[in-house]
Amino acid sequence: MHTNSTSGKRRSFLALAAASSVAIPCLGADAASAARQRTFVLVHGAFHGGWCWAQVAELMRREGHRVFTPTFTGVGERAHLLNPNVELNTFIQDVVAVIAAEELSDVVLVAHSFGGCVATGVIDQVPARIASAVYLDATIGTNGQSILEGAPPNVRQERLNSAISVNGTRAIAPPTSSTAFGVSDPAQVAWVNRRMTPMPLKAYQSPLVLKGAPGGTVPKLYIRCTAPPLATVEASAQYAKEQGWRYEELATGHNAMVSMPAGLAKLLMQS
Repeated sequence: MHTNSTSGKRRSFLALAAASSVAIPCLGADAASAARQRTFVLVHGAFHGGWCWAQVAELMRREGHRVFTPTFTGVGERAHLLNPNVELNTFIQDVVAVIAAEELSDVVLVAHSFGGCVATGVIDQVPARIASAVYLDATIGTNGQSILEGAPPNVRQERLNSAISVNGTRAIAPPTSSTAFGVSDPAQVAWVNRRMTPMPLKAYQSPLVLKGAPGGTVPKLYIRCTAPPLATVEASAQYAKEQGWRYEELATGHNAMVSMPAGLAKLLMQS
């Protein structure tokens, strides 16, 4: 009786050990996968909205990452909020609010084009929440200077000349064709064109106010889109190189999230 009881206990123990030997590697794999998962906040550029990141966000979420794509006040699905008083700091607060409301930390902040100035403001305001930053063919921004002041003279004049007046004041900047952003595939051109919305001109005219250096002290990557290169962000790309930021290039147009989503998603996940 005692022998059978002992044998039964031994068999139970061996069965438990065998089960554990299978379960432990699985738990280890899950833990390793969790360790690789990161939180990304993707910041769009002028005339766009969170919608422009759809393909990139989907690819990254499939790999287990958390991805947020906020839209600025007055554009995209928030176009009904457009008014002449919306400025650059409004956009900065839009992104800061998402980070705060979602209680995000260790954020990889990714910004495209005009959104680079927004990201620079976000990093300056909540540096403890940001793990690293990626500027995708983006304008980095300069303390005390507006985006319009930092633009080439011909671009500045074109933006002012095309602005729509509200109550006698030039206040709304209409979007240009997506072909100006290096999009060439007809289906992609049509998709972007029908979704772009006007921008408040004040967002271009209000200065970026910083307490520290642009981009702060977090690790930074600048991605330059080279086919074709957009002249208006060349100064920012050069600044990133001069400051010793990590630098990569993608052989696609300015709207890489549309024209090369898989390549961009891979580069972001490796950043």
